[in-house]
Amino acid sequence: MDLHELAAKSRDGDEEAFIERLHVDKHRMYSIAYSYMRNEADALDAVQETVSRVWAKRKTLRQPEYFTTWVIRILIRVCMNKRKKRKRELPSGTEEMDISTKVAVAGDPAQKIDMENLVTALPPKYRMVIVLKYYRDLTITEIAELLDRPDGTIRTWLNKALKMMRVETQDKEEIDHALHNRRVGTSRIKG
Repeated sequence: MDLHELAAKSRDGDEEAFIERLHVDKHRMYSIAYSYMRNEADALDAVQETVSRVWAKRKTLRQPEYFTTWVIRILIRVCMNKRKKRKRELPSGTEEMDISTKVAVAGDPAQKIDMENLVTALPPKYRMVIVLKYYRDLTITEIAELLDRPDGTIRTWLNKALKMMRVETQDKEEIDHALHNRRVGTSRIKG
């Protein structure tokens, strides 16, 4: 059975097809949730809540071929809501303790840590665009669909994120080199 058939059967209430279809996207879901939530427990919680919401809203899926995009969109909204709630619950002046983001770039360990810190320091919408573009190898159009924003907005966010990272390091070449190495190391390169 192909992915579209599994998605169509999931929409119609077939639990086995639903589980099998979600199994295909589980790693992508977790890595996106982790990049957004920045710790394993919150990422797993976000994925679990997303699966529950997807099952509850399965009949609203209009086009089975966009199942993954639909699920990721719901996941991103869940993550955004959880982060907003967590921010409201933190006492003022308290910073998040877990600032590690498990993203990998080519290069030495010090460069990886520096890049992780730069990505982690970005505002959430910019961080998400950087992670989706350079670490998940999505195109601008795919990111725009996932975030339900125009392509131009995604390009603007991407440019602003890169500019913020360059200002932080004062070394444009270091960032360009690290991100380029990350993209060269992937099996497909998209623009």
